[in-house]
Amino acid sequence: MTTTADIYAADKTLQPPLYAKREVVLARGEGATLWDVDGRSYVDMMSNYGVNILGHAHPAVTEAITQQAGALISCHQSFANDVRAQFLETLTGIAPEGLSRVFLSNSGTEAIEAALKFARVATGRDGIVAARGGYHGRTIGALAATAEKKYREPFASILSAATHVPFNDLDALEAAIDSTTAIVILEPIQGEGGIVVPDADYLAGAQFLARSAGALLVLDEVQTALRTGAFFACQHSGITPDLLATAKGLANGVPIGATLMTEEIAAALGGGVHGSTFGGNPLACAAGLATIEAIRTEGLLERSVTLGDRLRDGIAALNHPKIRAVRGQGLMSGVEFRVRVTPVLKGLQDRGVLALPAGSLVIRLLPPLVITEEQVDQTVAAIGETLDALG
Repeated sequence: MTTTADIYAADKTLQPPLYAKREVVLARGEGATLWDVDGRSYVDMMSNYGVNILGHAHPAVTEAITQQAGALISCHQSFANDVRAQFLETLTGIAPEGLSRVFLSNSGTEAIEAALKFARVATGRDGIVAARGGYHGRTIGALAATAEKKYREPFASILSAATHVPFNDLDALEAAIDSTTAIVILEPIQGEGGIVVPDADYLAGAQFLARSAGALLVLDEVQTALRTGAFFACQHSGITPDLLATAKGLANGVPIGATLMTEEIAAALGGGVHGSTFGGNPLACAAGLATIEAIRTEGLLERSVTLGDRLRDGIAALNHPKIRAVRGQGLMSGVEFRVRVTPVLKGLQDRGVLALPAGSLVIRLLPPLVITEEQVDQTVAAIGETLDALG
C-alpha cells in the first residue's frame, strides 16, 4: 500500500461499514496539529472525540508509556501494582469529595456499564431515568440509557426499559422518578446531544430528587472530565454524585475507563459482581498519571477557560446569519447552525480544520487543551470562510 488511495481503500473495505469515512489518511500528530500521509496539516478540533486531551505526542505521556512498556504492561487487579496505586491515589485526589473508590476498565461505555450494575446491586432496583439527547455508550446496559433511537432500535428487544425525559427540566425528572428507580443518569453537559449546558441548579436538583426517592445519581463525565475548566464538570455545581463514570481524556489516548463511587456503594458490592481483565493495567495507569500531572503543572484547566472563551467569542463575533447559537464551557464548545452541518464539516476540513458533528445542526469543537491562540483564531476564520462559501 504505497498511495493514499490504496491505504484509504484498505481501511474502508476491510472493516464492516460502521463508520462514515472521511477521505483523509492521518499519519502523525504533535500538539493540536495532525498531518495526513501527503504532509497536509490540520488543526485538530476533535482530539479523537475528546480523547487526546493533551494533544498528540505529548512528551510526558510518551515517556511514561515508553518506560512502563519496558517494565510491566498488564497486571490483573487481583494483584496490587505500584503504578496503579499511584494512579488511584491521584484520581481520587482530584475527584469530587466523597468519591473514594474506583473501578478501572477500558472505555467510557465500560465505565457506564459498571455504574449501572453497581447501582442496581446497591439499590435492589432496576429502573433507569435518563435524559433525551443523552449519550452513554453502545454496550447493552449503556445503550438502554442512551436516548437516540437510531442506536437503540435494532436492539430494543434485549434492552432494559428506561424512561427518557427532557434535559434541564427538573419537573419532568421528578415526575419520572418512582419507587422502582435505581438510577438517574445524566451528563453534566450533553455532548452528542449538542453541547447543551444546563441551568446552574440542575444537577443539584437532580441529586436531591434522586436521593429523596432512594435512587442514585450517576454522572456521565466520559467526555466532560478535564475539559471544562475543572477536573470534573460537576465540580462547577459543587455536588458529589453517588457514581461518576469517566474515560476519554483520562490517559490521553491510551484506552481507560474509571467508575468512581462512594464508600457506601463500594460496601454494597461483593466479590465477583464485576471485573475486567485489561482494566487497571499499568500502561494505562502510567499514561493517566502523566496526563493528570501535565494538566496540573502546565496550568491547563485555567488555560482551557481562557481559550474556550476566546473561541466562542470569536465565533459569536462573526455575527453570521447561518449561526443560530454558540455555547459551551471551557474547551467544550458547540456551534448551532441554521443549515445542516455536513457541508460545514467538509468546508472546514478543506480549510485544514477537523471538527465533529453533534446532531444534524451542531458542530462540536473538542480541541486538545494545548491548542494555541493562533489555532483558535484559525478555526474561527475557517468557520467564517466556510459559511460565506456556502452562499
